[in-house]
Amino acid sequence: MSDADIRPVAALLAALALEHITHEFDARARERFLAKNDESNIRDFVGRGFRYHVAESRGRIVGFVGVRDNKHLYHLFVANDFQRRGVARRLWTVAREECIAAGNPGTFTVNSSNNAVAAYERLGFVRSGPTKNDDGVLYNPMATR
Repeated sequence: MSDADIRPVAALLAALALEHITHEFDARARERFLAKNDESNIRDFVGRGFRYHVAESRGRIVGFVGVRDNKHLYHLFVANDFQRRGVARRLWTVAREECIAAGNPGTFTVNSSNNAVAAYERLGFVRSGPTKNDDGVLYNPMATR
């Protein structure tokens, strides 16, 4: 991901989060989630070594993946009109292979929103605990087998 990609990535994340994730949160949790994942924080994540890749179509970013510490799938978002086309799987494959090449033995974690559990299961993740509530932010801990 280039520096120029950060703004459109943050905009895509915010739009998809509002539509698919944060509607379950109270207003305070929604604001906190969006602030934690805004352009400034994504820029900070990149600066701290998170690995990001983007998928583009005709010059438009249609998806992205971000991995923290070579083992935690932190972000995986795909634009609505590109979902169910294999974009998430291709992004995850690139990120996963890069992490394995850098020394990860193939074990990964993710904190899935409620709406994305089935998508992560299709990518090989299984629930590793019950749904968590972190001060109003709901997520499902998952890991690869």
